Amino acid sequence: MRLDAKTLEAARLQFITHFTEKYSYVDSAMMALEGGCRWIQLRMKDAPEGEIGRAASEILPECRRRGAVFIIDDHVETALELGADGVHLGKEDMPVSKARKMAGDGFIIGGTANTSEDILRLASQGADYIGCGPFRFTTTKKKLAPTLGLEGYRRLTGQMKEQGIRLPVVAIGGITYDDITQIMETGVCGIALSGSILRADDPVAAMERTVKAVRDCLKTE
Repeated sequence: MRLDAKTLEAARLQFITHFTEKYSYVDSAMMALEGGCRWIQLRMKDAPEGEIGRAASEILPECRRRGAVFIIDDHVETALELGADGVHLGKEDMPVSKARKMAGDGFIIGGTANTSEDILRLASQGADYIGCGPFRFTTTKKKLAPTLGLEGYRRLTGQMKEQGIRLPVVAIGGITYDDITQIMETGVCGIALSGSILRADDPVAAMERTVKAVRDCLKTE
């Protein structure tokens, strides 16, 4: 599929679940939803399949209640079994083309990119959106690709225009509230956050503030 208008709107601000000493993966998703985020990606790297399934089973009903998109990282079969909206595939996960054969056209499939070659590959395989990063160093990911910075996003989105690739690009990796305006001016569709929300004194309020900042950027486009 390609993202419809409502789904594309949700994709402009994505929350990637994480955990801290205070909050579980499920807690993090619930707070993001409470704060107004309408795209949740359940990312539990190295967790057993059953644990991922249990967390997804708690988060999915709340996403449905709030009209939010629910994506599971990596685990295509689990996402299909539970009725998630889609899956996000990292560079070392299942190829997008294989996931598409399994899931069909009505399933959202995103992929991770760091270079123009990655973007070309994902576009040719039928990805619906691209998570592109990292923007800067982040501790929430173990195997970190080279950081892109603002100039990296400008370069990649410019190359996509030249090549006629019109997939939504979502910036990810170490992004904070203060980065939002500048990143959104580089040509990306949206941003994805994780740690910066959970490190806030009030994660729900931090997400509310972030939702407003992204909306304000879109008004000036």
